[in-house]
Amino acid sequence: MENSAKNKADYVVIHGGERLHLLPERAIWWPAQQTLLVADMHIGKAATFRSLGQPVPQGTTSETLARLDTLLATWPVRQLICLGDFLHARAAHAPQTLAALQKWRTRHPKLVCLLVRGNHDAHAGEPPPDLEIKTVDEAHSIGGLLLCHIPLTAKNLIKNQYSLAGHVHPAHVLRGKGRRADKLRLPCFVFSEQQGILPAFGAFTGHHTVAAQGGEALYVCGGDQVWAVP
Repeated sequence: MENSAKNKADYVVIHGGERLHLLPERAIWWPAQQTLLVADMHIGKAATFRSLGQPVPQGTTSETLARLDTLLATWPVRQLICLGDFLHARAAHAPQTLAALQKWRTRHPKLVCLLVRGNHDAHAGEPPPDLEIKTVDEAHSIGGLLLCHIPLTAKNLIKNQYSLAGHVHPAHVLRGKGRRADKLRLPCFVFSEQQGILPAFGAFTGHHTVAAQGGEALYVCGGDQVWAVP
């Protein structure tokens, strides 16, 4: 891995020499396509919980969209692609949530937006038309990459085509030394020879703890850096 001079991003080189920059904000910048890739935004998840009477934090949608704004201002992005679970549920269509999304879209009128439908999108329904987000089913092929929401199984991986997915919300536990060593759980990217999995981008999402399996490399996100797990 080499550090980029910009935003302390790292990159991985995948099939065909394609370069993907892993960003500490839990996203990928794909320079060849001028594309920003995110997964599992789960917009409106907090609103969904509140509709069920659960006391959860306010402002998580604004936090997610603000982080997206920062990335769009930092990197030369023509297209935004979300690898599934853009909206969390039907309750995500609450007026306050949709108003925040509309304001965000107004700030980026020329941005091409694409959603690869995930399991939550099936329940939440299509994004409102005025957001101008095109939706497609998985797996969707762009520029030699196969874009999915749910990771492909080993038998479904396609030779000579690298896949990217979300859904898992991967995180890795870093442990210090000694019997009473501290533990730190951080979102991470998971890359194998034929597939990469992105961490969840949303501010209000759970995480699934993972460890590197055979042939996999993990890259954790902490602060303003991405680094490979030894």
